[in-house]
Order: sequence, then C-alpha cells, then structure tokens
Amino acid sequence: MIKASAILQNVIDTLFPARCAACREPVGKHGALCSACWQNIHFIADPVCCKCGLPFEYHIGISALCGRCMEHKPVYTQARAVLKYDETSKGQVLAFKYHDKTQLAPVFGEWLARIAGDYATKAQAIIPVPLHYSRLMRRRYNQAALLAHALGKHINLPVLPDTLQRTRKTPPQSGLSRRQRIDNMRAAFQVTPSKRALLKGKCVILVDDVMTTGATLDACSRALHDAGVPDVYVLTIARTVIAD
Repeated sequence: MIKASAILQNVIDTLFPARCAACREPVGKHGALCSACWQNIHFIADPVCCKCGLPFEYHIGISALCGRCMEHKPVYTQARAVLKYDETSKGQVLAFKYHDKTQLAPVFGEWLARIAGDYATKAQAIIPVPLHYSRLMRRRYNQAALLAHALGKHINLPVLPDTLQRTRKTPPQSGLSRRQRIDNMRAAFQVTPSKRALLKGKCVILVDDVMTTGATLDACSRALHDAGVPDVYVLTIARTVIAD
C-alpha cells in the first residue's frame, strides 16, 4: 500500500509539478514558497503587546500593553498575527482573498498553527469571521473559513463555520478611520441562535485574514461573549503595524 501510494504521488508530481504558492515559480514540494517570496516576508516576533500582538521595537516586559490597548481595551482576550501587513504580504493576502489563490490556505494554516501556542489547549473550537451572504455568493468562498479549516487540521480542533453570522451588509472597511470602522461594525454580528447552547462556557479561537484596527474582531468577540463564550483568542495571517 505504501509503495502504491508513493508511485501515485510520483505520478501526480510529474503531471502537476510543485510551484510556489505565491508566485507560481517551481519549488521542491507542493504548498511551499520559493526562496524569493520567503525572503521578502516579515514575520512578527516578540516583543509584542500582550493584548493585541502589536510588535514593539524594544522589550518592555511580557505584560506590556501598546498605547491603543491602554486607551481602549479590546473585547477579545488576546490576538496574534503571523505577518506584518506590508507590500509583500498584502499582495499574497489579497490574491488569496479576492483572486482565487486558495492554494495559499495550507501554507497560511501551518503558519497560524505555529503562533497558536497554548491557544490550542485553551480553546475548544475554531470560528471564522463570517462574510455576508451576498458577498459570499459573489466571492464564492470565505477566506477566513479556509484559514480556520487549515488551522484545525494542525491543532486538532473542530471548526464551527456557521456559528457567527452577519446581521447586516456592512460597507468595506478599507479607507475608514478607526472610529468609522467601529461604528460600521456595531451590532453587525450575532451567534446563530441554534448554536448558542453549544458555545456557552467554551473558549474559542477566532480566525480572520487581516487585523487593521481590530473593530471587526471586537464586534465578533462581543457577539461571542454575549452567547456565553468566556475567552476569545484571535489569530490572523497579517496585521497592520502602526506605531503608537
């Protein structure tokens, strides 16, 4: 059986050679990035804000908060992101989000698993940020749901894709100020009524592609708290990095 599987894999590799998940240049294995794309990626590492994961220039303590979190404490328990949202990661995230580059999902899922840390043991389920049904029909897939499923395979947690729902269609967040984003997301999410009992008392990992101001993630977290979820841990592929 193993030998037959190896032969089948060789046939697949011959017919469909591995290419970079970002730029489609040839690579050694499926789902990998080429050296050029890899070198241009800026991963986020400690030290970071203990609440939102904003990277600090200097280490100022494991419990240090950034200025924004001190001024307006986020609703979610803690958030971490894999990459800085810059010119390199922006191209990959937007290609994944809008241009059917869904082959990036396994790569991103592996990266999310690496930063999940003890969230994987604290949480009992993974929940993706939902799209409004009209946007989902137009885009044909929810990028956050793809990320959630890819993450779930690595950390062995169930994914509950229909747990959160958008109660109304909101304008795109791009170009809005932080206050406008918060107002735009106010009461935009709710937990599906039939799932409320399932969530009560459980901690969850909330997954999205990008964190900008955190308004969307806060709105989702508030809806989850209202359904009895005590802790919401946020994981995103990228986040904007703006100095306080």
